[in-house]
Amino acid sequence: MFSNVQLHLAKVFLKIFLRDRQSIFFSLFFPIIFMTVFSFASGGGQDPINVGIVNNSTSPVATDFTQLLIDNPIFNVTVGEESRLREELVEGDQTMVLILPESFDEQSDGVELKLLVDAAQVQQLGLIMPVLEQTLISMEREFRNIEPMFTLAIEDVQARSQRYLDFLLPGLVAFTLMQLSIAGSGFNIVEYRRKGILKRLFVTPIQPRDFIASIVMARMTIILIQLSVLIAFAVLILDVSIVGNFASFYFIVILGTFIFLCLGFCLGSIAKTQQAVIAVGNLVIFPQIFLSGVFYPIESMPEWIQPIAFVLPLSFISTGMREIANNGASLLTIAPSLIGITVWLVLSFILATRLFVWKEVAN
Repeated sequence: MFSNVQLHLAKVFLKIFLRDRQSIFFSLFFPIIFMTVFSFASGGGQDPINVGIVNNSTSPVATDFTQLLIDNPIFNVTVGEESRLREELVEGDQTMVLILPESFDEQSDGVELKLLVDAAQVQQLGLIMPVLEQTLISMEREFRNIEPMFTLAIEDVQARSQRYLDFLLPGLVAFTLMQLSIAGSGFNIVEYRRKGILKRLFVTPIQPRDFIASIVMARMTIILIQLSVLIAFAVLILDVSIVGNFASFYFIVILGTFIFLCLGFCLGSIAKTQQAVIAVGNLVIFPQIFLSGVFYPIESMPEWIQPIAFVLPLSFISTGMREIANNGASLLTIAPSLIGITVWLVLSFILATRLFVWKEVAN
């Protein structure tokens, strides 16, 4: 348990931190604005696919088929002459043009439909062709009175959103706690050294462990409040979905905060000036922003860099938080991430206690 000295110091440091309201505000300003921008960018949904229809048949079947495509929300159908639709395809106004031949009627058997495709949009064929084929099959069954052998009922057991914003939130929370923790310990040590606070504390009976424990408690409290505001904004305002257990999610947040607070102590012990701690801090922060799966999966990176990316502390934290938030994983199912977090927890604590020499840091 924490001693009375540690609790008293934690209250003092908490009051000092809370006075810096500008820093608290701007530390949340960036992630909130960042998430808001992405919510507008990803909230529009998929635009309809522009498909031109050239109906050379006078049969009711061709008319019904065209109407089925018009009624399908996936397509934005334009019916017209082949020459005009070809020009629109070349100009990029149409994604593809479907030509129905004169022989397209209820008596046709294996008739060939010509599909004109824009090569720049050919990647959408995987989406369009199944819908076209299913429409043709449905019409064939209707006109020839053929009953399907079976029907397939699909139940979404996850019932969760697949928006990029849902993917982004855990990584952004992990990045924010890293930045706040390193700034809250490493930068503060340098600032206390510059103001002479550490030198005055050095001549008191306060032990280094009391100083470290009190700053950890005070900073942990502020960071958890800031992250709670960030998460509440994402869930309540931006409608971000967190599928997993909030207790498990916050457990990873607390472990991650402790890791980066200890790493911040290491940086503050090594660096002697504000410029030095900023430079050293950037060496720790910036590589992890781009290599730890904050904005995109690590698996999408070049293969040669993935082994390095996977062992970074922020990678274990963001991966564990994302598995809980997006997939509803329990702590047992994210054992690899927990093992990595535990290793970094022990390593960062050892480094913090070894490098934080009270007399040298106070000078």
